[in-house]
Amino acid sequence: MTQHRLRADPKTVHWGWFDAAVEPALTVDSGDQVIIETVSGAPGNLPGGDYHVPPELLEIHEHATRRVPGHILTGPVAVRGAEPGDVLEVRILNVRLRQDWGYTLVRPLAGALPLEVESAEQIIVVLDAERMIGRLPWGTELPLKPFFGVMGVAPPPAWGTISTIQPRAHGGNLDNKELVAGSTLYLPVHAEGALLSMGDGHGVQGDGEVCITAIETALEGEFELHLHKGLGWDFPRAETPEHLITMGMNEDLDTAARDAIRRMIDWITERTDLSRNHALMLLSLAGDARITQLVNEQKGSHMMLPKSALEA
Repeated sequence: MTQHRLRADPKTVHWGWFDAAVEPALTVDSGDQVIIETVSGAPGNLPGGDYHVPPELLEIHEHATRRVPGHILTGPVAVRGAEPGDVLEVRILNVRLRQDWGYTLVRPLAGALPLEVESAEQIIVVLDAERMIGRLPWGTELPLKPFFGVMGVAPPPAWGTISTIQPRAHGGNLDNKELVAGSTLYLPVHAEGALLSMGDGHGVQGDGEVCITAIETALEGEFELHLHKGLGWDFPRAETPEHLITMGMNEDLDTAARDAIRRMIDWITERTDLSRNHALMLLSLAGDARITQLVNEQKGSHMMLPKSALEA
């Protein structure tokens, strides 16, 4: 096992898009660990004053190409031997703050209430890494639970360039607040090398991300990557120390929720001798169908099942 570090700079980020044709910024072996640094925000999101702004963020603003609206992603990281049909296991070992501020904004025609925001507004949230709290301008202090809103591999090559905004089968803008340190994300591989990218650092976020942003900030993540050949999964899954998590994304939230439920039934029947009927009954008694996010055109739902519910 080798540990690598991938820093964010104009040559190691892609701003706004996923594409299987993007050259890898780093190549690793299955089982390696990677520390990935990320930044967030466009020039209009900068805080002013005496806050720490990572200097590479300003360099990226000046030199990186922004093809379409979307997030600044660090990567991609290629995994040797990865090919379509495989699954990339991303163990999230640690997530750390990289700056002392984040931003949250609303704007018309966006978020869960797109016609009810009359004008754009942004707030700067003070981040206290020692106390692990975020202080809002009106005084409220929120416990921080940092995670990466965007974690994804390259999409199928036939898709070409796609925005980072909509989550899909390659992962991407999942905005799943359960993907904190200690959790594991499984991503189906669609292109040679897998090509994993990270970004959209969140200091904390509620289910739904209803205003369209979390506390957007710069993060550093430590990951361990494992390649699984022929696992057969075709959509992102995850697990925490206590739960299994399946996901659905669709412009219709009902469809997204149904897909997440079906995928959890699949997972239960893979792991146990339960029938699909009994698995559905178990989900009704012990599982939680949750809204992941309502704001990325492709809405997200995730199903959570305690692992203890599968113990005989």
